[in-house]
Amino acid sequence: VEKMKNHRVDGVIISVGKTTTNFAHFDLLNRYNIPVVFFDRIPPLKNIHSVSCNIETGSIAIVDYLLKRGHRSIGLINGPLSLIASGQRKEGYIKALQKNRLKFDPSLIVNCDLSEAGTKAALDILIASSRKPTAIVTFNDYVSAFAIKHAKKLNLLKANNLEFVSYANTPMINFMENKPVASIEQFPKIQAQRAMDVLFDILNSKQSGEQFFYKIIVESELVESN
Repeated sequence: VEKMKNHRVDGVIISVGKTTTNFAHFDLLNRYNIPVVFFDRIPPLKNIHSVSCNIETGSIAIVDYLLKRGHRSIGLINGPLSLIASGQRKEGYIKALQKNRLKFDPSLIVNCDLSEAGTKAALDILIASSRKPTAIVTFNDYVSAFAIKHAKKLNLLKANNLEFVSYANTPMINFMENKPVASIEQFPKIQAQRAMDVLFDILNSKQSGEQFFYKIIVESELVESN
């Protein structure tokens, strides 16, 4: 932050790290009058400029998709509770179940730190559940890759026909031997472009003295794997 101040940075766009829980340095940027636009991963702060993807509607779409494929017991390997995106995934998951008149079972949601070890532990908890899931929603493609690798080792893919879905729709899916059946496209490039547009608008409005906070939502899209 001090380097940004000393180099007279006009503004910053930021995507919060998955392990970030202390946001005091963002207050420091504000104190130095350096505008910040958050995108993709948004911190739980008030009065901020943000550009994000509509994760909740994406979550509803992905659960609806699994229900149409015949699944009724659907697990969720979610991210850390500190991430807003984890809450959005959970809310969409619950709303999709309620919309389809299915009972929400809290034991089918397991939070993890998004590491491979954390993902393996989360999957072990889900498959040990009395309502063994036949499909699992994972926080992102990396978590999906970790979970599928572990499920394959446990012979769950063929023996139980266990299916996975995820978020991010990254190119890595194309190189996976066992892919998630679908992934939610979050359009990170569009988010970054919109964040830059917002930052330029803020810099221009500073000269006119106007003050308001941008909150831009980019719609997500479900993409089936080939």
